[in-house]
Amino acid sequence: MKLLLVGLGNIGLEYAYTRHNVGFLVVDYLAVQQKARFQLGRLASIASFIFHQHQVYIIKPTTYMNDSGRSVRYWVDYLKIPIEQSLTIVDDVTLPFGTIRLRAKGSDAGHNGLKSIARALASDHYPRLRVGIGSDFPKGGLSNFVLGNFNPEELKAMDSYLDKAGEILMAWCNRGTLHTMNQFN
Repeated sequence: MKLLLVGLGNIGLEYAYTRHNVGFLVVDYLAVQQKARFQLGRLASIASFIFHQHQVYIIKPTTYMNDSGRSVRYWVDYLKIPIEQSLTIVDDVTLPFGTIRLRAKGSDAGHNGLKSIARALASDHYPRLRVGIGSDFPKGGLSNFVLGNFNPEELKAMDSYLDKAGEILMAWCNRGTLHTMNQFN
């Protein structure tokens, strides 16, 4: 069986360690653990590895966050992977930093990357891993917050946070959405 992990973020060094790029950070961390190397492909950087007889692909769209759907649509079609066998990793300001929630489907909750994917797939029935980045910003400060860097306390906790996210991703690859939700949510 083929699986697709989609880490959402923005390309470019200026965005590399911002909160909005936590999807990229999670899949980068997993790729290192699995000794998978990213190569530039059409509309995304792509890596792959074998896990429990599953071919697991990882993509990081190169289309910027607000146009992620174009990349996801291309790779789902190209790899012939049903959207239910994909998992999108995304930042979430409604969850405290350190909180991770797996969902089988759901709304975009105002997230432009998820809006783009739902529009491109004509569905919001695809699994997503919501990675909490907190919401410590003043009214009108959302953009600056998500495009800002993690604070020193968050950076200290980042390795354990990424370990937890990686553990959830591997459980999802092995056992699927419902079992993983029951185990980790």
